[in-house]
Amino acid sequence: MAQEIERKFLVKGEYKHEAYKAIRITQGFLSSVPERTVRIRIKGGKGFITIKGMASNDGLTRYEWEKEIPLDEARELLQLCEPGMIDKTRHLVKAGEYTFEVDEFHGDNEGLVVAEIELPDEEAHFERPDWLGEEVTGDVRYYNVMLVKHPFKDWE
Repeated sequence: MAQEIERKFLVKGEYKHEAYKAIRITQGFLSSVPERTVRIRIKGGKGFITIKGMASNDGLTRYEWEKEIPLDEARELLQLCEPGMIDKTRHLVKAGEYTFEVDEFHGDNEGLVVAEIELPDEEAHFERPDWLGEEVTGDVRYYNVMLVKHPFKDWE
């Protein structure tokens, strides 16, 4: 089984000057139940389908399976998704031996910026850039599937 080990942080400062690439991402969810999410994504002109299992209690680990699919099929499947879409720009920022994926959200989630880092194991140490803020790993409000249902613009 493919396991994803990921930590998530809010971003508190300027990071864009450190980014080596930016990719626009549009995604929707065919299934958003906690036990499994099925995501359709268009990223950089390519289509993907991803299935994620339920996160561990601390939110660090969960099953993830992803396959590239033809772009036209991804566009068709987006039409079948549950209401709401995620629109974001992903900035790739190298820090030490790892790369942070810094997601700048648009639309209903405008103003939210979250950095994620995938790690080889839960105990892996990594360099913390100055712009890295509060850790929100395991806080379900920051899961993309939740941002579709309860967008950042509606938070108090």
